[in-house]
Amino acid sequence: MATNTINADLIRVMFLYGSKSLESKKEWINELNVFPVPDGDTGTNMTMTIMSAAKEVLELQENDMKSLAKAISSGSLRGARGNSGVILSQLLRGFTKVVRDYDEVDIPVLAEAFEKAVDSAYKAVMKPKEGTILTVAKGSAVKARELADAGVTELTQFIDEIIAEAEVVLAKTPDMLPVLKQAGVVDSGGQGLVEFLKGAREGFNNPDADINEIMSKAESEGEKPEEKEAEINVKFGYRTAFKIISKNTFNIKMEIDFKEFLENIGDDPVCVVDGDEIKIDVLTNDPGLVIQRGLKYGQLTDIKIENVRLAKGAEGAFEESAPEVADIPMEHKDYGFITVSVGEGMSEIFSGLGADFIIEGGQTMNPSTEDMLNAIDKVNADTIFILPNNKNIILAANQAASLTDGKNVVVIPTKTVPQGITSIINFVPDASVDDNVAAMNEAIALVRTGQVTYAVRDTVIDDKEIKQGDYMGIGDAGILSVGEDLKNVTLSMIDEMVDDEISLVSIYYGSDVSEEEANAISEEVLSKHSDIDVEVQSGGQPIYYYVVSAE
Repeated sequence: MATNTINADLIRVMFLYGSKSLESKKEWINELNVFPVPDGDTGTNMTMTIMSAAKEVLELQENDMKSLAKAISSGSLRGARGNSGVILSQLLRGFTKVVRDYDEVDIPVLAEAFEKAVDSAYKAVMKPKEGTILTVAKGSAVKARELADAGVTELTQFIDEIIAEAEVVLAKTPDMLPVLKQAGVVDSGGQGLVEFLKGAREGFNNPDADINEIMSKAESEGEKPEEKEAEINVKFGYRTAFKIISKNTFNIKMEIDFKEFLENIGDDPVCVVDGDEIKIDVLTNDPGLVIQRGLKYGQLTDIKIENVRLAKGAEGAFEESAPEVADIPMEHKDYGFITVSVGEGMSEIFSGLGADFIIEGGQTMNPSTEDMLNAIDKVNADTIFILPNNKNIILAANQAASLTDGKNVVVIPTKTVPQGITSIINFVPDASVDDNVAAMNEAIALVRTGQVTYAVRDTVIDDKEIKQGDYMGIGDAGILSVGEDLKNVTLSMIDEMVDDEISLVSIYYGSDVSEEEANAISEEVLSKHSDIDVEVQSGGQPIYYYVVSAE
């Protein structure tokens, strides 16, 4: 029997199936990312975004379309992480703006919803780039309109043809972005959207599925039994578990150090070594820090983060037990600063420069829009400047600003920590908001940043062949140096950054580098460039051995 309309119950099932599908493919989607760096990747960001919405959908008591649309939109907008997550949330926001006004939707309404979704997503990105998730979404919307205008009424055909078109457009993304073609991959965000659509189709074909049963299939195989869950110490809010595929031999000293770290950061730690695979499981309030430490030893798989305070009997525990993230001045201010930072040294620098709230996060765990909103709520100022310090966090910061009422929130689009430091240094308390925005934007445009990390897989970028385990010096516009020797890669990167316009080089060394090693780098830079000043500071950042700025 043909199906020509979809009601709220079926959209709910389709959405949850789509969420489950995306979650199950997140590691594969992560592997499609062009840069082989140990970052918070596309699959992870899209999954955490959509699971935030899925949580609200599961908690719905009403079955009407308006309530469902609000849950999907609000949950995804607030839970959005990374650029891909923000774009996904905007696609869902636009889609639900149309369907919320109907008890049942047919193909013409769905076509309009697809078009609104694409319009919302494109507007959220300052400089939309083709060959990305945006292009795949646009291709799907064009096909939806084509089918609606052709008088197609049967939804099975409609859904199948849209997914087929999305896959065709996805396959063309390497022709639109040369960096994708060189790396031999399609766009990871576009792939994530296709997997969501495929999951939604599975939900369409299973309209009577139990929603709790749908999501239970997406949970980890090693889920804690109910009796264990009831014993959870709600002092720590997140059970964080993953497996590490070790890039080197995981010796006994590493194991002891990791266990000690887990004991210090949380409770109920597990660190089990089985050959080149290490299983990690811990209760903590800082899942991002656990993930960052794990990335030091290799690639991560099977990442699971569960909010245990939502477990039975733990409601209300958050307010009683969660520690203060930062010291927030209670007295009113004209201006306030929120900055994203990772590493004790980096955070101390921002605090010393007057930052009011520091959000822990960065490459390996992009803060969500919700994290930004919580920080905005805590800073008692009329105008709040947000420094994302990462190009993959800017959209989430902008989204938080757009969702804030009663405070003037200004996002300074800092793409790196050195840009953030320069930005806050150039702030003048007596100047107007507009003058400060202009001055800070002008200042960050003069900052060149280089970051040294390691490759998590083989690839080719910027005509440079990269092997897993190689050190990489990454500049503002691409790879500056690659090699097997950390010191040489760092020095080569700095050489590429320095020219006659540069007068100061600042070297921030990470948690895996000693001060002596950093000073040795500084001495070599001075021997080659005697006319510039070189500063060395402890950043304490994980994963990135050195972060270097040249101004």
